[in-house]
Amino acid sequence: MALSIGIVGLPNVGKSTLFNALTKKSVLIANYPFATIDPSVGVVAVPDERLDKLAAFSQTKKTVPAAVEFVDIAGLVRGASEGEGLGNQFLQHIREVDAIAHVVRIFDNPNVVSTQEAINPLADIELINTELALADIENKDKTRLLADKPVLFVLNKEAGGHNLDEMQDDPRWKQLMDYFAARNAKYVIVDANVENDLKDLGGDDKHEFRREYGIFEDGVGELIRAGYELLGLMSFFTTGKEETRAWTIKLGSTAPEAGAAIHSDFRDKFIRAEVINWAKLIEAGSRAAAREKGWIRTEGKEYIVQEGDTIEFLHG
Repeated sequence: MALSIGIVGLPNVGKSTLFNALTKKSVLIANYPFATIDPSVGVVAVPDERLDKLAAFSQTKKTVPAAVEFVDIAGLVRGASEGEGLGNQFLQHIREVDAIAHVVRIFDNPNVVSTQEAINPLADIELINTELALADIENKDKTRLLADKPVLFVLNKEAGGHNLDEMQDDPRWKQLMDYFAARNAKYVIVDANVENDLKDLGGDDKHEFRREYGIFEDGVGELIRAGYELLGLMSFFTTGKEETRAWTIKLGSTAPEAGAAIHSDFRDKFIRAEVINWAKLIEAGSRAAAREKGWIRTEGKEYIVQEGDTIEFLHG
């Protein structure tokens, strides 16, 4: 299921650094506006402990995670809807994605160039929103409106810097939180620089690096999972000796629709699905034991697949 999230924001707020951290793919990073013109695309694995536990349970040879596509889109500026700063080209890139990850800078650092006179996250958000709204007004066919796309705000902080989320008396932070609360907006907090430095480390080295910076949460992992949910996606699993895989489907999918993620025959020639929650399968110790306990359910065409189901399909 090819659905994508565009990484959007003002120039120089950390979009390309975040993209690198997400994809472990090198793209141009520079301390000036418009370092990125053509969008870079990366397919990112969705972190999922359930998949790892199922793979260990089945002693599987191959593990395939769910994935989501991120697109690094160059920074927008005031007047983008009128072509300022290559704005028309960038806005078209945004039209082509399914959701938006709006990166917002929440740290003060005079050594990092900003296109704005002062760091004000809410003002930055409103500037981008205005440009997207103006672009929609200019859009003659009124299809794929930018304002209709789901948005996840990514608040980019800086280790050791003056971060607004750590300064509870800073009015800029309160204004931002009030804005989010009033709109029930979704947001995550990430240190793009730290996450980018961590991308090639593993195990103990990564843990030690996080301890040194006092950042123990996996900001990128949280962002990927939040983006997956933003797109209205969920995972079900198949597991066995050869392969354990997380399959991506839309929330609310029926069993035949879920089967189509594997092969169209599982939808078109669907007979039934044998379903058990991943945790119950592991608790049982084996599929045979789960069957003996009556934990494996037989479901028909009307069954709505639940997050975390493991499924075996029977088709004609």
